[in-house]
Amino acid sequence: MKSFVATVLVALLFFLALIFGARNEQLVTISYFVAQGEYRLPVVLACVFLAGFAISWLFAFYYITRMKLALRAARKRIQVLEAKDPKDTAA
Repeated sequence: MKSFVATVLVALLFFLALIFGARNEQLVTISYFVAQGEYRLPVVLACVFLAGFAISWLFAFYYITRMKLALRAARKRIQVLEAKDPKDTAA
């Protein structure tokens, strides 16, 4: 639930920034390795923000998944250890 609220808050801030930036008609030149193009500043900012958000989300998803797998392995190891030595748990 907490992550949902955070995601909604980030989305609202993103759309608020788009609304404020929509009135800015300044053109920005973006140079690629092979070509270059002119884009409106709000479009460039929105694309960069979304790309950063997506990359951050992918890294977070990777680390959360890795931690969940480590926790599952640790719990399984605890169950095996508890099953091997039942006389210590009975005391």
